[in-house]
Amino acid sequence: MLLLKQKVINEGIVLGQGVLKVDSFLNHQMDPVLMREVGREFSRRFTGEGITKVLTIESSGIAPGIMTALELNVPLIFARKQKSLTLTEDIYVEKVYSFTKKESNEITVSKKFIAPGERVLIVDDFLANGEAAFGLARIVEQAGASVVGIGIVIEKSFQPGNRLLQEAGYRLESLVRIASLEDGVISFVEAEGEVLPE
Repeated sequence: MLLLKQKVINEGIVLGQGVLKVDSFLNHQMDPVLMREVGREFSRRFTGEGITKVLTIESSGIAPGIMTALELNVPLIFARKQKSLTLTEDIYVEKVYSFTKKESNEITVSKKFIAPGERVLIVDDFLANGEAAFGLARIVEQAGASVVGIGIVIEKSFQPGNRLLQEAGYRLESLVRIASLEDGVISFVEAEGEVLPE
């Protein structure tokens, strides 16, 4: 997705140790035009899959998730990381580890929002080791629903998440794939025939 790749080139900041900062357009300040295009692209890639819900994790997954759900005309559910006084029982709970924050979180989803037999698309902002995606997939499977696929805005292909998710049998669609962040330089896994605009 060239628009997204250009944003990463122009505004992404490499912080070292495999961390890419994209807070000017994705996970602090958000570019709504870009998020709309992200939603359209995920909708295009997963069209015809009979998706009934989109599932993401708070908070950075919400913008791409809601725009994808809008394009698919289905509800968005976001797994909560923060404890809620109103969400204490009849919930699915999974533990996930954040590569960027170096901490584990319990994520929760109310059982009333995913029914057996539903077809769920998981959307998230980043893929590193696959922890968040696996945690969300376990919640879907606990509910007796199916994971149709996993849509990732930015994948760090030099980390094992892609391989682990595909080995587990999940369909994975990443809009931008980062090959390396070595020496502060962002290198991409290039799609065949792709030409970046000047």
